[in-house]
Amino acid sequence: MTAEDLQSGHIFLLDKPLDWTSFQAVNKMKYKLKREFNLPKKFKIGHAGTLDPRATGLLIVCCGKFTKKIPEIQDAPKEYWTEIKIGVQTESYDTEKPEILHQDISNITEELVYQVLEKFVGEIEQKPPVFSAIKIDGERAYNLARAGEEVEMKSRKTTIFYIKEVKINFPLVSFTVGCSKGTYIRSLAHDIGQELGVGAYLTQLRRTKIGDYKIEDATDEFLNNDFRFESL
Repeated sequence: MTAEDLQSGHIFLLDKPLDWTSFQAVNKMKYKLKREFNLPKKFKIGHAGTLDPRATGLLIVCCGKFTKKIPEIQDAPKEYWTEIKIGVQTESYDTEKPEILHQDISNITEELVYQVLEKFVGEIEQKPPVFSAIKIDGERAYNLARAGEEVEMKSRKTTIFYIKEVKINFPLVSFTVGCSKGTYIRSLAHDIGQELGVGAYLTQLRRTKIGDYKIEDATDEFLNNDFRFESL
């Protein structure tokens, strides 16, 4: 790999670690690439689809002329491995905030869970979480929410292509979900809990596919302090 290769265009498949923001991962890549290949100050680099800090998995980073591919990649279908906990909720719909509103789940059966999951396959209406990167009047929704301001999120249409590989070990339910661009799996977890009547929140999330790109081909080595690109 050379500086000319990178500026002509390259795609990196990262396995984003837990508690990293997508912005941090891209910045780390940018710093390493610029330092090791003596790239210009305005070297272009960006990711093709945000992953929440509490999520892991596939983060696609495009650099050089391949940054033009970002909108196309962002539009591709996504796949996630998902784990939710039923009978309790959090304000963030994931593990960022503490558990609240505990409810009895003794009447929830495996059959009911399967029935409810099936209801979410197809085109659905979904409200993004208030703790999200969506901009409201120029400000990120999560900044407003963390400042204690009341945030009203508008619902939007999204598509769930499939929910499969369901495993139930109450209060935990895990499954693989395929979805369209713009789907919030945290909101899906919350909405499943509301449909069950006992609440739920997202405990684990791992993105496994974006279009034809797969997590099996991704690495987190680029984010290690001792990694050098010359070893590729």
